[in-house]
Amino acid sequence: MSSEANKNRHKTQQEMVRSLTKSSQQYFRGVVGGVMFSLPLLYTMEVWWAGFSIDPLRMFLYVLATFSLLLGYNRYAGLRRDASPLEVVIDSVEEMGLGIIVAAAFLWLLGRITAEMTFNEIAGKVIVEAMTVAIGVAVGTAQLGDNNNSQPDTGMHGDQNNPGIPSPAEKHIDFWGQVVIALCGAVLFAANVAPTEEVIVIATQITSERLLALALVSIIFGAVILFYSNFMDAEKFTRSYSLFTIVSGTIVTYAIALVASASILWFFGRFDGLSPIINLAETVVLALPATLGASAGRILLQ
Repeated sequence: MSSEANKNRHKTQQEMVRSLTKSSQQYFRGVVGGVMFSLPLLYTMEVWWAGFSIDPLRMFLYVLATFSLLLGYNRYAGLRRDASPLEVVIDSVEEMGLGIIVAAAFLWLLGRITAEMTFNEIAGKVIVEAMTVAIGVAVGTAQLGDNNNSQPDTGMHGDQNNPGIPSPAEKHIDFWGQVVIALCGAVLFAANVAPTEEVIVIATQITSERLLALALVSIIFGAVILFYSNFMDAEKFTRSYSLFTIVSGTIVTYAIALVASASILWFFGRFDGLSPIINLAETVVLALPATLGASAGRILLQ
């Protein structure tokens, strides 16, 4: 009897160690993903300035939009696709918190926040940086690990005894799920470029012909990535190759890129004091990397 109890106790201890190991691995993947996707922002001077120049309402909307994206990503493509709504919220809050910690740590290491600064200045810098870091944390946690080893035993990716059988969540992600994932990809790509002065310089100097050509190239890139280039697992998300599907899918992807670009540019104050024509040109210029993120993100972030 005592021997059986010792075996059970030993088994319980092993399970606890495996659980702690798995949790620590997930957190480390999140940190790596957060740094990997946001590193250019952490080194961008314009983002440091934005931290103490953006008004509180715009900052609040930025945080709210990021949290909404995290909720959508964790619902449709996160680590646990069978998670309950409460678990999705908890995961999103953890990712926001980890994003804040990682952003604060790196800004301190880079000397961008010091004890001499006011609380508002430090908080502003950390929050602006942390939002993109948080999305990177979500993506890194879910996508940078070994699916067969890192998923819970309940089977996010289907039957663990038969990894070749996909789960229902893997088989189909609905339209709005694809929109959310495309937005995450667009934000991750475009946020690294939007704060820079180069976007305004290009927008003010580019001719209308080149701007139109840039928009056309962006649309073509989106279509090629989704429907022609045979990207990894693309066939799972583009089952139909009819003309209507190709045209509608490409248009929706580019529209998402434009919305993401305009929103990020507005947040960083790149529309302030400029004419609507220049604002439109900025959006089209930024939509190229955003389209790459929106189209490739639908495939790579799931």
